[in-house]
Amino acid sequence: MKKILIVDDQADIRRLISLTLGRQYSLLEAGDGAAAISLVEMSRPDAVILDVMMPGGMDGFDVLAKIKGNKATRAICVVMLTAKGQAVDIDRAISKGADAYLIKPFSPLQLTRLLQEHIGG
Repeated sequence: MKKILIVDDQADIRRLISLTLGRQYSLLEAGDGAAAISLVEMSRPDAVILDVMMPGGMDGFDVLAKIKGNKATRAICVVMLTAKGQAVDIDRAISKGADAYLIKPFSPLQLTRLLQEHIGG
């Protein structure tokens, strides 16, 4: 079963994503950037669903740069899932290597389809 790491500081968003994907994928969760990096390095998920705005001094762009900047983790699919929907934010994420960018509120069906396209089910 493919493994996905959900990174969002809001537990209700993590829960919604878990309910959406829990039957198809093995799921891990992190509430901040430091925990996310730790789990990526230890667990090597197939995909990371990553919020931009998080507490703790490391935002989603920082996490994305660390994942894509590391030879061992750069092939991991990273889907940005955030309320930041301005073109400058999307361009920044894509330039740092994001594989996809979804804006909150999001369609669970759209997220499922996107993951199936990128990593299969």
